[in-house]
Amino acid sequence: MGDDALVNATLADWRTAPLSPRMRGAIAFLEKLTRTPQQVGRADVVAARAAGISDRALREAIYVCFLLSTMDRLADAFGFSIPDAKERKRNARIAALFGYRSMSG
Repeated sequence: MGDDALVNATLADWRTAPLSPRMRGAIAFLEKLTRTPQQVGRADVVAARAAGISDRALREAIYVCFLLSTMDRLADAFGFSIPDAKERKRNARIAALFGYRSMSG
């Protein structure tokens, strides 16, 4: 939703995309949580907080990461196709409408 160029730049390489420090901190935390969860520790939480991420926002991000990681594994197992840009935009609108908050309750 919103700026397609920013979304595409972020998907291509979040490290060079023009993101806010807060968003960059969140993505860095979530990448580590996804790729090497056994290495996530206190220092990562401290770095996320330093980037401006509240504890509540960090918990929400972790819940969403969990849900999407689970869905990704299921999609791989069942051979789901990767959505194109139009489908991603539709999915983003749905997520914005209903949100993830009710899942982390």
